[in-house]
Amino acid sequence: MEIHPIGYFHSPLKSKFGIPRQSGLVSELTGKIILEPPYRQAEAVRGLEDFDYLWLIWEFSANGHAADSLTVRPPRLGGNRRMGVFATRSPFRPNPLGLSCVRFDRVEYDTHLGPVIHVRGADLMDGTPIYDIKPYVAYADAHPEARSGFVDQTAWQPLTVEIPEALAARVPGEMLEALKATLAQDPRPQYHDDADRVYGMPFLDFDVRFKVAETMLTVVDIVRN
Repeated sequence: MEIHPIGYFHSPLKSKFGIPRQSGLVSELTGKIILEPPYRQAEAVRGLEDFDYLWLIWEFSANGHAADSLTVRPPRLGGNRRMGVFATRSPFRPNPLGLSCVRFDRVEYDTHLGPVIHVRGADLMDGTPIYDIKPYVAYADAHPEARSGFVDQTAWQPLTVEIPEALAARVPGEMLEALKATLAQDPRPQYHDDADRVYGMPFLDFDVRFKVAETMLTVVDIVRN
């Protein structure tokens, strides 16, 4: 079987560093899917507005190497315990395919790129290939009573984010809350714990530089790339 992208995702997140570790964690993040020419027809998205959520099937295109182990270190476990790859959502998989549930926002029809699909809460970086889009169907897809393995056993506490007013003013207003919510998810590798280390995260056309001390993340600079 050969599969080819039906479109590409566009996002303010320009690298895999800083991307939320699951879809839906940062509802403020907006993104859009631009379909490839064969699919740029209104009939391809007919009925999409009747759904609230969509499943996206996509490629971990930023992985620098293929999976070389059947076990991985989930960030939720601090990066120091191994689990079987099929018991995790690690990007390092035998086939580098991702699955994300995103909030459908709208279809923009009047564009030179055909219908453009706008969504919220995606965990995809800019330029990610999209292989399929399927509607989320509550009666079949929702299982609120389901167990979630090690995820149920490990609490996840978002960070408090502090951005000085002068730096916050550099980010377009509608994207500032998305930046704060993304940073609150703690972009660092989970085994890092150096309060003096400065990290850089690409966001829009900026390099956002920050430090983390215990549960407080402080932005120290926002530089236009």
